[in-house]
Amino acid sequence: MLVQVLVQLAVVVSLLTLLGIGVVVGRYRLRDTRREWLARLRAATPITVVLAVVLLANSVARQVVPDLSWMIGWNLTWAIYDIEGQFILWLQSYETPALTAVFSFVYIYGYVFLLVFPVVAYFALSNTRPLRELLTAYTLNYVLGLVLYTFVIAYGPRNMMPELVDALMYDTYPRYQHLTRQVNRNTNVFPSLHTSLAATVGVLAYQTRDVYPRWAIVAIPLAISVAISTMYLGIHWAIDVVAGIVLAYVCVKLAGVLVGRWSLADRFDVRNPLPFSRWR
Repeated sequence: MLVQVLVQLAVVVSLLTLLGIGVVVGRYRLRDTRREWLARLRAATPITVVLAVVLLANSVARQVVPDLSWMIGWNLTWAIYDIEGQFILWLQSYETPALTAVFSFVYIYGYVFLLVFPVVAYFALSNTRPLRELLTAYTLNYVLGLVLYTFVIAYGPRNMMPELVDALMYDTYPRYQHLTRQVNRNTNVFPSLHTSLAATVGVLAYQTRDVYPRWAIVAIPLAISVAISTMYLGIHWAIDVVAGIVLAYVCVKLAGVLVGRWSLADRFDVRNPLPFSRWR
């Protein structure tokens, strides 16, 4: 079943990415990419390697982090509930089959597309700084997220109150459990990495709106929808989502500083030497 879900995910995201390339990137950028792809690849390779190492380390750490978390013993589940109350119950009171289908699609397919497409779109730019800042921000999200997951134990609404909060996606589409259980742990909900990574893409899409205006129109509402889906589906608390947005802001700011201060590739972007937030 896992293989079937992964194949379906790959097909849907690939089709959405191809559509995005046609609508957002454009022919002339693809033409330039054919000439410059090797130089762009060299510029992005260092941070790509770092990101790959972090993802590999995360996959290993997921096996030991829960035990470390219980040794530290900072269980914030009840504190989160005391602050937030029954917001998730109120949100789920608007549940309909159509909304569940939409938010389930957004949580699985929309989220992966949101992370994959900007890598392709920014690689199509002669200025490699947007791509490097994106990959750096992804790396920081995973590193800081793992640190927080290690120190903070928190169960999501559907795990804390299974008799009150419906696991809408898993009840309706149980096959998705085969996918999410590969990357999620019940105690790792603060902050919401779904939200932080989606918000990271949304912020960077806003910063590059002069370059890719159509992408900003798609990415920002989609990032907001991802955040809402995590709450509507009973996976995260609203506080997890707020923490994810804060984490995204920190990661984007740090990525801008790190790429601007320590990257040697900027000096070789002679065609577009300005930071991407100012480049048209």
